[in-house]
Amino acid sequence: MKRILFSLSALYIGCLAFSQNKNHNAISQQNNTGSVIIKNPKALFDPTPFAFSHSAAPEGEGKYVFISGQSGGEDLKHSLSKDFRTQVKHALKNLETVLADYGLGVNDVLKITILMVDHDQEKLTIWTEEMHATWKNHQFPASTLIPVPKLALDDMMIEVDAVAFMKKNTTK
Repeated sequence: MKRILFSLSALYIGCLAFSQNKNHNAISQQNNTGSVIIKNPKALFDPTPFAFSHSAAPEGEGKYVFISGQSGGEDLKHSLSKDFRTQVKHALKNLETVLADYGLGVNDVLKITILMVDHDQEKLTIWTEEMHATWKNHQFPASTLIPVPKLALDDMMIEVDAVAFMKKNTTK
């Protein structure tokens, strides 16, 4: 009896996953230009002006690259500007530096998480503008912004972590 229930449960879950994937593809925009598939279902608002996508998935065989939070620190001394936009630019540049060490670029990023001290609309506008400048093709990763009261260092205003995907044929 347990085997029958388990088999029926597995069959149901498989059918459910297949049907959801089929429906999801039917209502999505898809970009297959690299190791990441970006989808923004037409049943949801267009997140592109806000510099993120509703979902991202890896394409093909490969491995994930988990990138620790990158701050807006400059140079080897990790100097932190008092200007928020400057820190955002350097956080994104630092993210690109880590990605480049794997032979990857921003278009290989599946997901980012942004920790922002004292979030407000002005900071969100700056973040969005700099994301558009960095992701020139506007195929943004999935994204979550988390307002926080403080980060690891007193002068840090932003921290960005990421999950990227490296296709098997580009692995080192």
